[in-house]
Amino acid sequence: MSRQSVARRRLLGMIRKESLQIIRDPSSIAIAFIMPVVLLLLFGYGVSLDARHVPIAIVVEQADGQTVSLGAAFSHSEYFSPQYFATIQRAQKAFDAREVFAIVWLKNDFSDHLRRGDSGGIGVIVNGVDANQARISEGYIEGVWQTWLLSYIDQQDLNLSLPLTMQSRLWFNAAVSSRNFLVPGLIAVIMTLIGAMLTAMVVAREWERGTMEALLVTPIRINEIIVGKLLPYFILGMGGMLLSVAMAVGLFGVPLRGSFLLLVATSALFMLVTLGMGLLISIVAKNQFIAGQIAIIVTFLPAFILSGFIFQIDAMPEFIQWLTLLIPARYFVNILQTLFLAGNIWPIILANAAALAVMMLVFLGLARHKMHKRLQ
Repeated sequence: MSRQSVARRRLLGMIRKESLQIIRDPSSIAIAFIMPVVLLLLFGYGVSLDARHVPIAIVVEQADGQTVSLGAAFSHSEYFSPQYFATIQRAQKAFDAREVFAIVWLKNDFSDHLRRGDSGGIGVIVNGVDANQARISEGYIEGVWQTWLLSYIDQQDLNLSLPLTMQSRLWFNAAVSSRNFLVPGLIAVIMTLIGAMLTAMVVAREWERGTMEALLVTPIRINEIIVGKLLPYFILGMGGMLLSVAMAVGLFGVPLRGSFLLLVATSALFMLVTLGMGLLISIVAKNQFIAGQIAIIVTFLPAFILSGFIFQIDAMPEFIQWLTLLIPARYFVNILQTLFLAGNIWPIILANAAALAVMMLVFLGLARHKMHKRLQ
């Protein structure tokens, strides 16, 4: 029997061993398939950065045709759920009790100011505790006001004019849905957790059970051990990725404008990075509990906070921005959001894929360097 044939049989035996271990260990199946479903459902339905049906108070001190018309504009907007008050004091009490998020104050001289062509008769108060929500709500209030004012000028055939009007178009996410932004990024976080958690306890489990010693005295080589251990988990992780993409497109309606094959290829590259990180952790820790904790701290949390999945990297302090360059999920989030929402934008995809390729070589190389066929 040739040397290549013997090596092939050793490798196949190692792959079969790990595959049987996956079948016997329900936690691996749960991490790969149940966890993505739970996280996608939680984030897809439970987390939203959109401003919809925001409760606002509309104070009408003197009702007339103009105030009724402007109030109706807010009522017909999907972004607001208005409540009407006769005095600013009553609205202020509702505002302080957080029953409303903002106040639109139409003063008793609103119509007079409107005829003179100024906005002195209207005031807006917004709760600034949630800065992001405040900015979004303030922009929507301004939009309703500008739209109503243009309509009023046109209907009354007045010579009033706004200082400057801007026409804008939204590309890549015309619905302005945060779900289209969050779900692709969440796939990167899920794959980070799957790859790191699945492999972080692989070698550590072998050391705890005492089977690593028996494995080291066999003729199998280190490269064959690494490939045999990683390949079954790679297939399992890619299955979890495909399930996540199917849920993103089929359940949440996130558009996939790029190439599906390119998505699979870049996902495979990122999965190898996370598997390499998990394997390196397991080799160093040699304890399942410690390996799992380290995997969460150094892979999942940075992927969640520093990848641009939720928090904009450009808004972070400069030192943290430099630190994000060490987070593999940052590059994969860029790839996913590009492929899902924009399409095959090759400069972005190739640059981020190159960074992932370098990280894959680094982590797998370190794992190979740290794994020896000796007990100490």
